[in-house]
Amino acid sequence: MIVGVLKETIPGERRVALVPLVVPQLVSKGFEVLVEAGAGAAAGFTDQEFAAKGAKIAATREEVIQAADVLARVRADAAGLRAGQTVIGFFDPLSEPQRAREFASAGVSAFAMELMPRITRAQSMDALSSMATVAGYKAVILAANSLPRLFPMLMTAAGTIAPAKVFIVGVGVAGLQAIATARRLGAVVSAYDVRPAVKEQVLSLGAKFVELPLEAGEAEDKGGYARAMDETFYQRQRELMKRVVAESDVVITTAAVPGKKAPVLVTEDMVQGMAPGSVIVDLAIERGGNCEITVAGEVVVRHGVTLIGLLNLPSTAPYHASQMYARNVVNFLLHIAGKGAIDFSGEDEILRETLVAHDGRVVHPRVKELLGEA
Repeated sequence: MIVGVLKETIPGERRVALVPLVVPQLVSKGFEVLVEAGAGAAAGFTDQEFAAKGAKIAATREEVIQAADVLARVRADAAGLRAGQTVIGFFDPLSEPQRAREFASAGVSAFAMELMPRITRAQSMDALSSMATVAGYKAVILAANSLPRLFPMLMTAAGTIAPAKVFIVGVGVAGLQAIATARRLGAVVSAYDVRPAVKEQVLSLGAKFVELPLEAGEAEDKGGYARAMDETFYQRQRELMKRVVAESDVVITTAAVPGKKAPVLVTEDMVQGMAPGSVIVDLAIERGGNCEITVAGEVVVRHGVTLIGLLNLPSTAPYHASQMYARNVVNFLLHIAGKGAIDFSGEDEILRETLVAHDGRVVHPRVKELLGEA
């Protein structure tokens, strides 16, 4: 089986789906790895490094597509692919289900890394968590760079400098990494999530858990993701959070619900209540944003507050983001094709939950429902 690696084509995407480090793992299992020339350059991986680890370098993109049985991508699309191929990557089928139809029409079998089930067996394949780890770290670094204050408390001959106050909204993987990073930089950190079960995790990282007198009910689905709540709940939540936001120097929002628009948790009125120079980093901006006035893809100042709505933060740390993603992809590929072929008829939960298109049809139940094909 030949695994092809293409150079990513979306503007600003610097990651690569496989890195030299994982090539021997595939080669030892009988796979052949074919890499488009320059595919890893933006992430810091040279063609020479790939070749030294056992990969073959193809001069053109077309050469890879013609030869590969499986294509490993960061951002997957059906452009130029041929019937019978398999593609593995991100393509957000719950928000853009028409992408699934494109793969089906091309006769391509498409696996969506976003749909990896949150089960123990699939932890090593959970690319969403890997990328959320990078995003949570980068969010704090961006905030520290924009804040006109220092993060840590300093005892100096010129007096004592008080530590920055950082408030994390949403304690998933990105939120936990943001807490840990902000704490390492010396900030006083507090966090909130609709799921009361995460309180122990917040406290274990040395942060304070903000408890709001709200009845969250079923705030978490069986996959471990936050459920969307009704607007009455979010309105009450905003009222209770207003004071906490006003007291914070930095607010980092991470609240997202798979396949749905991100809930608005920080209103313009709440932004106005923050001190001049404060910073908000909106990690949910790709799904509409948790802050009412964040601008997608931009850093803007409103009411004296810096609003950071940059997209695709994992791509700003492409070396390690690619390394983590590549390990997820290899673990997944070895799981579904470790015997030399993919058994699409099998009952394996991991394969079933991630397979979106196959044999000319959209096959994933949730995506079919979104397309009106259920």
